[in-house]
Amino acid sequence: MLLDGSLEVDNNAAERAIKPFVIGRKNFLFANTAKGATASAKLYSIIETAKANKLVIERYLVYLFENLVDLDITDSENLKRLMPWSNTLSNNLKTKIKE
Repeated sequence: MLLDGSLEVDNNAAERAIKPFVIGRKNFLFANTAKGATASAKLYSIIETAKANKLVIERYLVYLFENLVDLDITDSENLKRLMPWSNTLSNNLKTKIKE
């Protein structure tokens, strides 16, 4: 018996997170190559992780593209600053919380 009141009683959040994959699965047939499928999977992963961290997707993608160009990716600290859960991200990348 679970007594922790913070646990969700349903899996709606998980189902909403995979919905784009279910809708797009027929489109994935047109990836043509393994590299295309891998690129698509990576992009979906970035987008869904940004959503889970309450970021504005379009702004976050632009931010990534602008900052990854000149970044030394061998330095893990540089990459950590770009992660969707990073505290160093600008507030304009975050969604507004409705009160």
